[in-house]
Amino acid sequence: MGPGHTTHPEGSVVIPAHNEEAVIARTLEGLRPALESGRVEVIVACNACTDRTAEIAAAYAGVRVLDLPEPGKARALNAADAAASRWPRVYLDADIEIPPTALASILAQLSKDEHLAGRPDFRYDTSDCDPLVAAYYRARVRVPSNRAALWGAGCYAMTEEGHRLLGTFPEDAADDFYVDTVFAPEQKVLLSGDPVTVRPPRTASSLASTLHRVYRAAGSSGATPRGLAAPSSTARTLRGLAASVRGPLSALDAAVYASFALAGRGQPRSSSSTSSIGTRQWERDESSRR
Repeated sequence: MGPGHTTHPEGSVVIPAHNEEAVIARTLEGLRPALESGRVEVIVACNACTDRTAEIAAAYAGVRVLDLPEPGKARALNAADAAASRWPRVYLDADIEIPPTALASILAQLSKDEHLAGRPDFRYDTSDCDPLVAAYYRARVRVPSNRAALWGAGCYAMTEEGHRLLGTFPEDAADDFYVDTVFAPEQKVLLSGDPVTVRPPRTASSLASTLHRVYRAAGSSGATPRGLAAPSSTARTLRGLAASVRGPLSALDAAVYASFALAGRGQPRSSSSTSSIGTRQWERDESSRR
């Protein structure tokens, strides 16, 4: 289904944003066809922003901007949910580019009421990354369990029924990891087709710090409403990593992946453990936003 004015599926796009003036216009450009169709509402929840994020977002006709003073990604998501009115609902990180066809496809698929949640396909743009970072992501996409979940794409979607199952977004938890644990595999749909573009950390040190935050946030999610397992167990990931090796280059990539994973899991909690919940929720990599 194309993104034309009369055929575009209905829905909402929620974009939580904290000081995203460098990337928010790039993200909103891909949403122009949806906005022009009049069938998709776009809400940018500017959360404790001190830059021009709100000003840039407001310049796009049809975009609703929320100016929220208190930090915390969960607070931004919950505030945008309270303001939104259409379903299905796509949750899009402010630095993620979603092609118009990908947005239309996930909205159309979830409108069939066959699944409660889903996401488009995704790709990692490592063109500006260090060689070690590029190797890590080459290995990552070869591990089946890393592509069989809602997290990892910076974009996921839910139906109204799925959102009722979720409830509200919890503070001090990685939202995409948490959302993935709410739904059983048969309740989720992972689309192929045009992918969203994810720009990972550019440097090895930035990647190690990002992985530490991800593992810490995933570990803090606690029990889920359905009592399901964590997104991916270490043993399953290692099995998938070993099975992905097809030659010297993929073996080297796998070794790099394992090294980064161990470093990310093993970093000390440091001063971040004493920071506020809201501050932790907006910890992120800045190298990919330059």
